[in-house]
Amino acid sequence: MLPLDKDGVPYDEGSEKASSVEDYKVTCMQFIKDISNDYLAWVDYYKLPEQEDKKRRSSIQAIVERTNDWIAKIATTIKAVDVVMNDGIQKMAENTAGYPFQMGVFVNNMPGYTLAKPGIIDINVKAIGRQGCKVKLGYHQKDKRFLISSTNPVDFDESSISNDDFETLDVHLKLNAQNCQQRDVISFTVIVAETKDGQEQERRGITTIIHMG
Repeated sequence: MLPLDKDGVPYDEGSEKASSVEDYKVTCMQFIKDISNDYLAWVDYYKLPEQEDKKRRSSIQAIVERTNDWIAKIATTIKAVDVVMNDGIQKMAENTAGYPFQMGVFVNNMPGYTLAKPGIIDINVKAIGRQGCKVKLGYHQKDKRFLISSTNPVDFDESSISNDDFETLDVHLKLNAQNCQQRDVISFTVIVAETKDGQEQERRGITTIIHMG
């Protein structure tokens, strides 16, 4: 398992963290830079082929820059800073592990860092299994399909999600963000499992963040 938190201490949403949002932003931006070194060390440890090594390193670096840009410019509260920071950490972990099969998650045709309006948001999940394999939507935890962190309550409509596996996955999920307002941020992780003969072989997550515009 990759480290998703520092020294085994989970991040919480307590606001006893800093005297001001601006101070907290500076602290968290530095933390994102620092923890990226841990993920780069994992990439070293894997001893990957040159192209794959380069790809994972550049992905981690891009996440540091994009996450810190969002912390600086988009987050307006300590809770929002936490959502953006944890989103970046999750993304670094995912890109450190890499993607053995193709998958993507899109909001308004945008991956990773996205924009939407409050209401019911369409989330498009696409995946293709490797030769001889199929793909299906998986679960983040045993009884919890999605990992969600947001500044206002949101949830997925899971009533029409199929548990079948397919050669090609191209599904549209509905995220209920009707309680959100402008400047809210939502981070969610979708898991896709690759299966062979009905048995799960691999599973990967993609974490996406939405800025409410």
